[in-house]
Amino acid sequence: MKKSILSLVLVLMLFSCKSTTNTNGKKVLYEVLLQQNDGGGNINFYEILTESKEIKMLQNDKKLKGKISTDDLQQSNFVILNMGQKPTGGYAITVESVTETDKNIVIKVKEINPDSGAMLTQSITYPYTVVKINSKKPITVQ
Repeated sequence: MKKSILSLVLVLMLFSCKSTTNTNGKKVLYEVLLQQNDGGGNINFYEILTESKEIKMLQNDKKLKGKISTDDLQQSNFVILNMGQKPTGGYAITVESVTETDKNIVIKVKEINPDSGAMLTQSITYPYTVVKINSKKPITVQ
């Protein structure tokens, strides 16, 4: 049981640190600011924050302190990905890809379910992820 819990923690840490790389001097298109297996909403939904007053609410979150600058209020949008209530641990929600077109930003979301037969925490969880999009273009989530 300790091995599976340790494996789950390692996987979540890997996903929580994922962001695109900046290899050609261009601005990074997106960053995963926070990925947690608990603390999200009760239902599955994606929320796009574009207004300064909405983004300021994120700045006040203890887990996001120091990750959102004043410039981000004018230059970035944010997306909250909620997976909803899950019966056990082992679930996660993350970004599969982010693509910029001439007109918008397209985010492909990946929901991760635990392997069948895996040893899991037996408590209800609420997985969620907060993503910073370094653009003010309209966002579509798939």
